[in-house]
Amino acid sequence: MKKLESSLLNMLLVLTLVAVIMGGILAYVNHLTEGPIAEQKEKALADGIKTVMVCNDLIVAKTDEVKQNDANGKELVYTIYQIQDAQGKDLGAAVESTTMGFGGDLKVLVGFDPEGTILGYTLLEHAETPGLGAKADKWFQKGEKGDIIGKSPAEPLTVSKDGGQVDAITASTITSRAFLLAVNNAYKAYKATPIADASTGATKQVKEVEGKEAEEDDDEKEGKEE
Repeated sequence: MKKLESSLLNMLLVLTLVAVIMGGILAYVNHLTEGPIAEQKEKALADGIKTVMVCNDLIVAKTDEVKQNDANGKELVYTIYQIQDAQGKDLGAAVESTTMGFGGDLKVLVGFDPEGTILGYTLLEHAETPGLGAKADKWFQKGEKGDIIGKSPAEPLTVSKDGGQVDAITASTITSRAFLLAVNNAYKAYKATPIADASTGATKQVKEVEGKEAEEDDDEKEGKEE
């Protein structure tokens, strides 16, 4: 039997065939796993909502999306899960907020009561450095060094290095700033939703001024993000 001659054309044909086969295998595996992955993400979100709202007996009454521009004019999208108890009482909301951390996107889920006080938080996604920025999942929890639980971001939360009231993660100031920005943005998105306005009995207007957002209530004016 004549041996197949080695040539550029033959090599290209072989590589193309291998690529097609591998692509088919990957597509099949992806099809098999996308269902379980989606279910896992839904469960993680459901568990996260219970954690940040500090309540197991709750329902997601409504899901909203709020679009706001950051200081650089980039449009950001926030998902607000309006939460009620089994009796239909408003408990506040859990808000998904994403900012750019040291290693990549930092997605935070923050729970607020009807007045905007922080009930809890959890990290949904992050690419921060293990042992440093990754400590954000615990550092800002109740009783820890950077404790933000029970605070209100009506006046934006900032690290002490920037003149604020929150201790930054040791050697991870960038991650700390990104985390607090995500929390501050989550608060502003929450207060921009109709139910948040109804809880204060005030009419809120959201304005964009040169890429920065200012919110005004009938009885208060909230601080602008630095």
